[in-house]
Amino acid sequence: MPAGEYILFEGNQFTIEWYYKSNGKSQALTYFGRLDRTKKIKFIRLVEIMGTIGVIRNKQRFNNEGDGIYAFKPQPNRFLCFFYAEKKIIVTNAF
Repeated sequence: MPAGEYILFEGNQFTIEWYYKSNGKSQALTYFGRLDRTKKIKFIRLVEIMGTIGVIRNKQRFNNEGDGIYAFKPQPNRFLCFFYAEKKIIVTNAF
């Protein structure tokens, strides 16, 4: 994959990326692609807040799920992620 292809958002506080397997597939990105426009916007807004400000205080929108796993929660969807070195957040799965 070309560098940067899986970057979702680059902000002042965090760079947020899609996780992808060695075959180039990303479950979360595929799921996101199937959402309608309104649901995509809800998720992107949360990503922009986290990337730019570095925190989402509303636990109904972003929460520690345990074991180092966090979730962006643009209802009714969830995008699981984890914090990674160099101020990165990696989005791994969605449902």
